[in-house]
Amino acid sequence: MPNTGKSTLFNRLTGHHAQIGNWPGLTVELLQADLTIHERALHLIDLPGIYDLRGHSEDEAVVRRFLEGSAVDLVLVVLNASQLDRQLRLALQVQQLGLPAVVVLNMADEATRFGVSINAEALSSSLERPVLPLSAKYRQGIEALQNAILAELDRNAAQPAEAVTQLEEQLAAVDAGLDGAMAALVARSVHLPDTWRDRRTRQLDALLLHPLLGLPLFFLAMALMFQAIYAIGVPLQEGLASLLDQFSQAVLTPLLAPLPAWISGFLLEGLYQGLGTVMAFLPVIGLFFLAMGVVEDSGYLSRAAYLMDAFMERLGLDGRSFVLSLMGFGCNVPAILGTRVMRDRGLRLLSMLIIPFSLCSARLNVFLFMAAVFFPARLGGLVIFGLYLMSFLAALLTALLFRGRFPSNEPLVLELPPYRLPTAGQMFSRAWSEVKHFWLWSRRFIILGVVAVWLLNNLPAGVEPASSASLAGRLGTLMQPLLEPIGINPKLTVALLFGFIAKEIVLGGLAVIYGQADPTVLGQAMAADVRWPQALSFMVFTLLYTPCLSTVAVIRSESKRLGFTLLSVGWSLLLAWLVSFAVYQGITRLA
Repeated sequence: MPNTGKSTLFNRLTGHHAQIGNWPGLTVELLQADLTIHERALHLIDLPGIYDLRGHSEDEAVVRRFLEGSAVDLVLVVLNASQLDRQLRLALQVQQLGLPAVVVLNMADEATRFGVSINAEALSSSLERPVLPLSAKYRQGIEALQNAILAELDRNAAQPAEAVTQLEEQLAAVDAGLDGAMAALVARSVHLPDTWRDRRTRQLDALLLHPLLGLPLFFLAMALMFQAIYAIGVPLQEGLASLLDQFSQAVLTPLLAPLPAWISGFLLEGLYQGLGTVMAFLPVIGLFFLAMGVVEDSGYLSRAAYLMDAFMERLGLDGRSFVLSLMGFGCNVPAILGTRVMRDRGLRLLSMLIIPFSLCSARLNVFLFMAAVFFPARLGGLVIFGLYLMSFLAALLTALLFRGRFPSNEPLVLELPPYRLPTAGQMFSRAWSEVKHFWLWSRRFIILGVVAVWLLNNLPAGVEPASSASLAGRLGTLMQPLLEPIGINPKLTVALLFGFIAKEIVLGGLAVIYGQADPTVLGQAMAADVRWPQALSFMVFTLLYTPCLSTVAVIRSESKRLGFTLLSVGWSLLLAWLVSFAVYQGITRLA
């Protein structure tokens, strides 16, 4: 089920060695990992969190199609131990289907704190499946779960695994009696307190969900978060960049000196400088994911959805759209995939139209660099926060303009989890996983991009690199009639064009274009070539225009409409140009 700590449990079992990939028979990608328990090799697949196997959301359909098309040896049903009175339905459905299973009662520590007591043996007897209370957050009960997994696999080894047949018919046959069975099961096995022992959540909600103070407090918290990321992250980024530059001068330059000039130039000025410039910002990305992980895992993100729901409803959206937009700060791709939880197609399409305006971590790299170069240190964090606000305004404008074209009547059902204090180990582990995934996923684009930028800068042979005679210079000059009114010069034009492939390329491309890998030296070179109104216009355009080809591909696959995909791309380009024009021309004339 959702909000049960399933992702934390998955990471505890797999040691963060998961990969995202396609599964035969499904049009979506699933998180999966090879793991070894007591020298036994297994393969674990993380299916979407669902409330009911008979539900109507896309995630529930994905789980049904998986069970119908895959022979599984064992199912782990993950439930929230403090909410069994509402969650045992899923375990009963798995039992009725005859699937071998282990029922995991996660967050057992919370259940104890709230006064919930569970008779796991009685529950196991009724379900005819092992039932294990545990806490993945504090690593309690993980070894017992591993042993139970192996024991169940051995017990069922004599019966070959088979895919579920006629799943819908089997569920329909038992669905009518499930509510009564669940009530009886809870009465026998679960003791609920007369009053819920969670004074902390009630006290915090009285302030953070206040009708007048709730939203200002949320945006204040976001502003402080981004200011802290900027204040801590920039010195870390500069330190790593200095180390990479020293390594280049002390090791790579002498090592590559015997090679022909064009080969050493390609490896050092193209590949290493491009990759190094992006790599220097990985600490900032880590801080961003660390902060967002705290906001999400503490339960505050769900409160933000609740606070924004009434406002979002006027735009044809709901609180889930707001949360997915916030999740898009990390990466737009999974945020768009998250729209599957919405049954109403109009709501899904409108949400997919606004999510690409969320300022993803790849764009954050660019803005942190530009803000440090062109604005005083005391204003850098505020400039970043201003861009985040602009991304929200762009999303709101888009929703206002297109809500009539994509109407929705689906009501919002939102669960507010109790406030939780994430552990330091949990947060750092999650941030590390996100940074690793960001780097592994994006490096292919970065390598291809910086190589292409270097070739454009240095071809035809014999021209001055990055000059107007190079392919890059010619391309930038060709685009000038369109981009000159918004202050984008030919060099910035080339970076924008490659940013269409992936925003991770933008910084690497600038490093190659200006021939500088050290962000400090690169910043000085750009400051001598670009005025701050041009830099601000460049940042605004980078914020609003099409995020990357991966996002476009996901929009196409999720919407299943080429026309909608073209609308998303065209609208973002038009809005980016119009806002950049207003910003650049307005500042230029006022100055």
